[in-house]
Amino acid sequence: MRAAALQRFLPETFTLCLLGTVLLASLLPVAGPVADVFGDVTTGAIALLFFLHGARLSRQAVLSGLGHWRLHLLVMLLTFVLFPLLGVLLRPLALQVFAPDLVTGLLFLCLLPSTVQSSIALTALARGNVPAAICSASLSNFLGIFITPVLAGILILHGGPAGGVASSAAGMSLDAVWRIAAQLLLPFLAGQCLRPLVGAWVDRHKSVLKYVDQGSILLVVYGAFSEAVVDGLWSRLSGGTLAGLLLACAVLLAVVLASATFASRRLGFGTEDEIAIVFCGSKKSLASGIPMAKVLFATGPLGMVILPLMLFHQLQLMVCATLAGRYARRGVARAAAVGERP
Repeated sequence: MRAAALQRFLPETFTLCLLGTVLLASLLPVAGPVADVFGDVTTGAIALLFFLHGARLSRQAVLSGLGHWRLHLLVMLLTFVLFPLLGVLLRPLALQVFAPDLVTGLLFLCLLPSTVQSSIALTALARGNVPAAICSASLSNFLGIFITPVLAGILILHGGPAGGVASSAAGMSLDAVWRIAAQLLLPFLAGQCLRPLVGAWVDRHKSVLKYVDQGSILLVVYGAFSEAVVDGLWSRLSGGTLAGLLLACAVLLAVVLASATFASRRLGFGTEDEIAIVFCGSKKSLASGIPMAKVLFATGPLGMVILPLMLFHQLQLMVCATLAGRYARRGVARAAAVGERP
């Protein structure tokens, strides 16, 4: 029992791998011609990642949940309207505390789509509307391939803080942003088109192919932090800065969780739908965000940009897992009160 209780408070394996990758990049950063080759390998891994996302996405699962359009609309508004608005409002204050590249990273994480796997898993754990969560999370990731680069072009590459990534990409046009989106979209669409041929194989090997997802992310993280370490990342990043970033991420998450809960109840959604809205509308995808950042900020200090996303990712998992447990206990109590089987 003690071991099981302790396990709840231990970091997940992938989080430990992320921390190990950052440590490896800090001690043995890749640089020079080797870094160029490593970058080409990473680009190929990202293409494979988005191809597999397309091949995994079941059209039947999406179509079955599309009728719940009010729920999906609210999730999209939370993901692609409220989050970016909060990022824009936070930016002037953040610029007084953080370096411009970290502010860019905070705003970028606000533009990302929701997670898929964890949104669905947490909704199921909390006894929520799982089919709606599958549809909303999948739709968010699909739309994010279009919406995130466009929002980044408007709010960061043209309207971002002075200095840092924004100035290095100041000459980027919206046409270029669309070309960047196509680099991610084409592999995704290829996966969707080939799903009739490879979908069954992909579904059978989900437990194995998750390592492709995680491996791609670790490759990008290693390359990004290697470059950042060579450029003096740790000499510019203090413990106080990390604490401030965590606080900023916590504020963003708390505001969105509270807004999602309030809007769900105000609009008359039931508890099961509220659960799907809260978990799909409050989280940001590391699996989509890091590859997108690799493409969007190819000429900037990527390590600084993705750091807020990495911190937010772990925070959202811990907070939402606790919240899912509370929802689940309430569901069991409600079922017991009316004499239903939990």
